[in-house]
Amino acid sequence: MSTDFDARPRMGTPMLLEGKIILISRGTRGLGAGIAPAAVAEGAAGIMITGRDRAAGEALAGDLAGNGTDIRFHAVDLADPLAAASSVSAAVASFGRIDCVVNSAGITTRGTLVDTTVELFDAHIAINLRAPFFIMQAAVEDMRSRQAPGSIVNIISFSAHGGQPYLAPYVAAKAGMVGLTRNAAYAHALTGSESTDSTSAGLKPRARMPPNAPSTAQTTIGFPRSPGYPWASSARSLRSPSSWCSYSPTGAVWSLAR
Repeated sequence: MSTDFDARPRMGTPMLLEGKIILISRGTRGLGAGIAPAAVAEGAAGIMITGRDRAAGEALAGDLAGNGTDIRFHAVDLADPLAAASSVSAAVASFGRIDCVVNSAGITTRGTLVDTTVELFDAHIAINLRAPFFIMQAAVEDMRSRQAPGSIVNIISFSAHGGQPYLAPYVAAKAGMVGLTRNAAYAHALTGSESTDSTSAGLKPRARMPPNAPSTAQTTIGFPRSPGYPWASSARSLRSPSSWCSYSPTGAVWSLAR
């Protein structure tokens, strides 16, 4: 399996993900398969890519090997209620911790409000909302247990704001993801100074936005775009000194590190 993105680490410039351990759900294809090589180029120390297609996952891991990043594949079907947390456990077992999560797994099976079956609705909720919820839960538990900061990227969609008639269950799940992302950002964002001592490091709830938080209009517009692969914008947002929830048309980012 080949990738169109140059995964070789960049020389002479700071790398945004240097030394980080990252979990990418459905990293075997689509957006996830593009994020993985970009994360390698940004200096990630270890990446766990997950998905149902073992052949594709192992092929991608093989393609990215030799660039200084330890790449692992974990086969998982996120329709299984227990699979989401197990993917985080696999990453922690392999690398000792988890610093970043990218929830890129998703389905877009068509269905309108009038013809969506219970089975189709449940499939959308399972993959597009329930799995990210419990991946986030397990990842935050690991971060809290170590009193360490971390970052999570949830892929959302324009459809979360209404969407096409034939994507009714998808819209419902993605709108739920927006609310979940915002809730997690406000509940677990780091408070205090940027010091990394034991009094300010780790995950702590906060009751208000930081004083330098952008306006509502700015937060709904999202993080700044930059040339090159889209992951660069996401990665820069993860390194942002602000720990509020940031949205874009294609992704929602919240950072637990200030």
